Amino acid sequence: MKFRKFGKTGWNVSEVALGTWQVGGGWGGSFDENTAHKIIHTAIDHGINFIDTADVYDGGLSEKAVGKVVRERKEKVYVATKCGRQIQPHTNEGYTPDVLRKYVESSLKNMGLETIDLIQLHCPPTPVYQRDEIFETFEKLKAEGKIQAMGVSVELVDEAIDAMKYDIVSSIQIIFNMFRHKPAEQLYTQPNIGDYGIIARVPLASGLLTGKLSAASVFDPQDHRTFNRNGEAFDKGETFSGIDYQKGLQAVEKLKEIFKGNEPLSAWAIRWILMFPQVSTVIPGASKVEQVSANLHAMELPTIGAEQMKAVRGVYEKYFKADIHHLW
Repeated sequence: MKFRKFGKTGWNVSEVALGTWQVGGGWGGSFDENTAHKIIHTAIDHGINFIDTADVYDGGLSEKAVGKVVRERKEKVYVATKCGRQIQPHTNEGYTPDVLRKYVESSLKNMGLETIDLIQLHCPPTPVYQRDEIFETFEKLKAEGKIQAMGVSVELVDEAIDAMKYDIVSSIQIIFNMFRHKPAEQLYTQPNIGDYGIIARVPLASGLLTGKLSAASVFDPQDHRTFNRNGEAFDKGETFSGIDYQKGLQAVEKLKEIFKGNEPLSAWAIRWILMFPQVSTVIPGASKVEQVSANLHAMELPTIGAEQMKAVRGVYEKYFKADIHHLW
């Protein structure tokens, strides 16, 4: 396992970690507790020491599974969860110190932990990033020992930059992959970016960057790739990274040409993210045990050369930049 510094926390975290949005068996399927436990145990067996979850993943079952496994292990595993998405309607006015405190305390109880290593605001409305009392709440929770650090999971690069003005913020989770380049240009170039743990989420663009999807692919009706392509349920950037699906398939074929050989495109997609030293950890998900090993394989790939990096950039500029660069 390879490790990277997680900003000002001083933690050393595995550069490939585990995201648990679909850890119980996949989007749209029923949650399988045994599958979740096996995946999380396998991740730790392979040296992963950072696991990202959220209180809304499978109605709290993902959190519960993470907590159970972590309590069973002797290794130090950093647990990152999130709060705020339970607020309905999901508006700025719904975010209050009392509500957020209750969510944190509920997550502690659900996971059976004495403290949460990293609590993250879960993609709140943009005005929340301007409210001092929200961030002061997490200062108090840290002083009480209920959390060790606080971060933000954002949709917009501008939201990340806004959050950086608060001392309590130690990390930024953001969508970053071969189809979403803006963070590299406008966030990673911030002069104090080294003070923040950067968590790259949606690294495989909801499966598009595995290279295994096609125009004929069919998704479960409860899978967000079916019902959220235009942002019907939440920010459309979370589904296929917000790009047009057909354009995505065309771009994938170009990426396969750039990375010819026996290695899967998914591994190169994760390796591409790791080419950016500002990134602390990448959090691909896994709905099957074998996917954990497949994700970790990216660390074994060689450095991507300058010409290939330029070619990936060219694919982004040709297919996506005009459509999405200004949106997030």
